[in-house]
Parts: sequence; structure tokens; C-alpha cells
Amino acid sequence: MMKDPNTCSLIMAGGIGSRFWPMSTPQKPKQFLDVLGVGKSLLQLTFDRMLAFSEERNIYILTNQEYLELVLEQLPGIHASQVICEPQRKNTAPCIAFAAGKIASLNPNANLIISPSDHLVLNSDKFNHCLSTAIETAAMDQLVTLGIQPSRPDTGYGYIEIADKSAGKVHSVLRFREKPDVETAKQFVASGNYFWNSGIFIWKATTILKAFESHAPELHRLFCQDLSRYNGPQEPDFMRDSFAACEDISIDFAVMEHAANVSVVLSDFDWSDLGTWGSLTDHLNKDGHANAVVGESVHLFGAENCLVHMPKGKVAILDGLKDYIVVDSDGMLLVLRKEYEQELKNYLKVLEAVKPIQQPHG
Repeated sequence: MMKDPNTCSLIMAGGIGSRFWPMSTPQKPKQFLDVLGVGKSLLQLTFDRMLAFSEERNIYILTNQEYLELVLEQLPGIHASQVICEPQRKNTAPCIAFAAGKIASLNPNANLIISPSDHLVLNSDKFNHCLSTAIETAAMDQLVTLGIQPSRPDTGYGYIEIADKSAGKVHSVLRFREKPDVETAKQFVASGNYFWNSGIFIWKATTILKAFESHAPELHRLFCQDLSRYNGPQEPDFMRDSFAACEDISIDFAVMEHAANVSVVLSDFDWSDLGTWGSLTDHLNKDGHANAVVGESVHLFGAENCLVHMPKGKVAILDGLKDYIVVDSDGMLLVLRKEYEQELKNYLKVLEAVKPIQQPHG
């Protein structure tokens, strides 16, 4: 595949991955972990995927200052200038606005691929085909996202509604829908016109800057009005002041839900955002009782439909469990009914209020 020197990839790697506790912690979130046991972290797998479209020097990592060393350790081929460290967590819109302004100041003709760092893509050929279609669509001043055919009524994803999925691969978006309850999710899946919002975006730098100006004027004023403030000695102060002044808002709320020039590419590659332990289960081999096990010395008796993730050298015997998630990581243990997985964030808040969550040693 010929790489366009104007195509830049922005990998979002600033999240803390709390729904993947206890393996994922604020000190070392899931994007830096080898959760699949393949010898590479999710960030490294994403970087490799983006190399099909961008030269190595045109791949940027959007993260937090606390993860700078982790990024450089895991991606030794990049320069520190390719790591954009937001000074505060202010959601996706501000960091995308900053990165778009920074890259546009270097190359006004840049195309931007925005990809989370913690997604799993099992069919690279289909992914590359969908992304190529998205880049072609973005060339027509479209804000493009990838929509994933839902395989179940999942309440952990936002959804994209289109008019008629039989009309081809590229569609105008009717509306974005927030994470639904179970009954609404079932209706979405049954209709056939709703797709999971992958959080992968493709657009020209000029197109997204215009979109910020029209739909998020304050973000445009803070980050995009004066591009001369990027890539020079004043950039650190400019970044700090802009992030301190901006609102905490996602790119969906700030731009995508308001813009008229939004297209979705219907995608059929095997995908997961690995947002929860349950989402990992779909991609692991299972025994005859639908149990998915990661670990060398895990022994199950009378267990059904469980996910068990044990560290190397850990011996475990589990008896009679059904529909449970069991994860042991660095002195922390999770035993959780699958049906309550979306409550994990709330459970962690209670735990933090009682006692700070233990961090990994070393």
C-alpha cells in the first residue's frame, strides 16, 4: 500500500481504562498492557496498524505527561516531539483540536486519522479497505467515522443511525445515539439501521478546523485561531493555558452531533474496543462450557460461561461458578458477575472512598 505523506495518524492513549481493573490501573492503563498475550501492548498493535497508512514520522501519540516515558519505551522508533502530552484530562475534543492545529500548522494539506489506542482489530485487510474508503470520502470535505455492525445489543457503546444500510458502504449519518439501556439496544440491533460508534475518525485538517469554528467556536478560538503559536518555544505555555481554559467535552458532543457533513463507512472487520472484560471474552478461545481462560494453571470444575484471567505462575481452582469474571493482577482480585460489569466503575469509586486503590509494585 502506498503511503500518502500527507496522511497523519493520531493515536489516543490518555485513558486510564478503569473498566479493565485490576490489570489496568492509573499507573499503567490497559493501552500499555499485553492483554491478549501476543507479546505486544494494545498501543504497539495500534501503531503497527497505522503504519499501513502513515510514515512513522507522521504518527502522533496523544496522551498525558505521566505516560510519556511509557510511550517512548514501547515505541522506541518515534521522537519525543511526536508525543503530545495534554496537561489536563479534558476529554477528546480539546486534545483533537490541539493536535489538528499543531499538524495543520506544519502541513495545511494534512489528512488525519484519529484512532483509540486500545482497540482490537483481527482482520487487517478488511480494516485497511474500510479505512481507505474513509480517506477517499474525507477528501470530499466530509467528517468520517467507522460504524461497526453490532453483534449483540451492547449497552457499552454509542450507536450511529443511518437511513438504509442496503444503499452501499458509505452513508450520511442521521444521528448519533448515546449508550442505551438494554431494551433500547435490542431495538437498535433489530432495526438493522444502527451501528456501533467505533470512535475512529478520518478527516482533512482543514475540514475539522472549519467544523470547530462552526460548532465549537470557543475551542476553535483557544486552539485553532492562531496556528503560529504551535511548534515553537511558546507552545508549552500556549498548551497549558488553552487546556486550563477549555471545557471538558467529547468530539461527539462538540462537533459530530451538530455537523451536517458527517459520513459513516459501514465496517465489517472483526473489531472490539476492549472497553470491558466482557468484550475481551468474545476474542478468546473457549472450552466446552463457554469458559475463556488466560493463565497456565487454572483448573475449572463445574464452571460455565466464565472469564478467568490469571498471571503467570498463579495456580487457581474454581468450582461451580457460572457467568463470572475472575481476574487476579498484582495483589488485586476481581470476582464479578458478568451482568454487573457496567457497575465496575461505581464499585471502584466506593473502593477509592474507603482506601486508595493499590498500585502495581515496581
